[in-house]
Amino acid sequence: MKTLPRLSLITALAIASAVTLTSTATATATATATATAKEGSVVGLNETPTVAVRKIEPSKVDYKGFQLITKKVRDYRAGRLVDLDKFNAMSGNKNTIILDTRSANAFKGLHIKGAIHLNFSDFTATKLAKMIPNKNTCILIYCNNNFKDNKRHFEGKSIELALNIPTFINLYGYGYTNIYELSEHLSVKDKRLKLDGAYVPR
Repeated sequence: MKTLPRLSLITALAIASAVTLTSTATATATATATATAKEGSVVGLNETPTVAVRKIEPSKVDYKGFQLITKKVRDYRAGRLVDLDKFNAMSGNKNTIILDTRSANAFKGLHIKGAIHLNFSDFTATKLAKMIPNKNTCILIYCNNNFKDNKRHFEGKSIELALNIPTFINLYGYGYTNIYELSEHLSVKDKRLKLDGAYVPR
């Protein structure tokens, strides 16, 4: 057998090593590519899931309906404003109530004598029917904006947002149309006023 020169043997070993490294690298690259392809297909599925469309039910609010009621009330209310003398005279009539829709604390502190209380935020057909069974009842209303000098119990709102306005509109909307609203701006010390509550002026 012919003996290879020393240099040729070293060269042969280097070539064999290079072939081995190349084969290993090729196998590794192939395996990585296969794994990446599989992973990519899974990610793709996860990125585009099937999402059920949720049906959104609108709230029970009808602003256009409110505008229609307000339009009807505008001219009607103008003929239902009464001064204190008329208010007092009407309050003694049969089938007539004075309704105070302010907060419970304000009512307890000071209110027109004989008034019954139902907070405006509690207005529902059921609660109104329980308090005022007869829709023909004459209802007299007033609010903080009718008084000028007792902010503790009669703190006024902005005039365009006075409580008498939504009270009148809501009563009308619930079918209580026999409404009269106190129209004067009064002092709590007015001798014509009959007040009741925990803090009646002396």
